[in-house]
Amino acid sequence: MTGTGFHIPTLSTARLLLRAPRLDDFEHWAEFFASDRSVHEGGPMGRIDAWHVWAADVALWPLRGYGAFSLEDRATGAYVGEVGIYQPEGFPGPELGWFLVPSAEGKGHAAEAARAVMDWVRETLGWTRLSSIIEPANERSIRVGLSLGGVIDPDMPGTAPGDVVIRYDLEARA
Repeated sequence: MTGTGFHIPTLSTARLLLRAPRLDDFEHWAEFFASDRSVHEGGPMGRIDAWHVWAADVALWPLRGYGAFSLEDRATGAYVGEVGIYQPEGFPGPELGWFLVPSAEGKGHAAEAARAVMDWVRETLGWTRLSSIIEPANERSIRVGLSLGGVIDPDMPGTAPGDVVIRYDLEARA
C-alpha cells in the first residue's frame, strides 16, 4: 500500500502468495464465517458482524504494524484463507492464527504460510516468541500449531478459560 504511511509486505512460499487483504477477500471470509465450519473461530456470524471482525483485523496493519495476510494459491490465484498476527483488544499479546476455506483444508497450506509469517516476524519485527490461542475442541488447529514446533504452555494466558495456548520459540527457527 502506498501513500498511507505503512507497508504490508508480500511473502511467498513454494505454493502460496501471502499478500495484503483486498476488499474482494471479504466475500470468502464472510462465506466461511457464516458456515458451521467457523465454530472454532467465533462463528457462525452474520455478514455485518463478520465485516466488523474482518475490518478490525485488516486495521491492525496501520495500527500495530502487523496483521493478517490473505493467502493466494500461486498456481491458480484462488483465495485459500488467511494467516497472520492478530491482536484485537482483550488479547494477552500478538497471536499467530489462521483459517482456510474448506476447499483448501488438509493440504498443508496453514502450516506452510504460518512458517513464512513466523520467519517474517523474527526477521522484521525481531520477536523471539509467539503464541497461538486455540479452542480445545479445535483439534485441527492444535495439530497445526504442534507441527510448527510449538509446545502447549498451560502457564500462558488465553482469552477464555480452557484455551490451549501454544508457544513458539522463534530463536530456534533461525
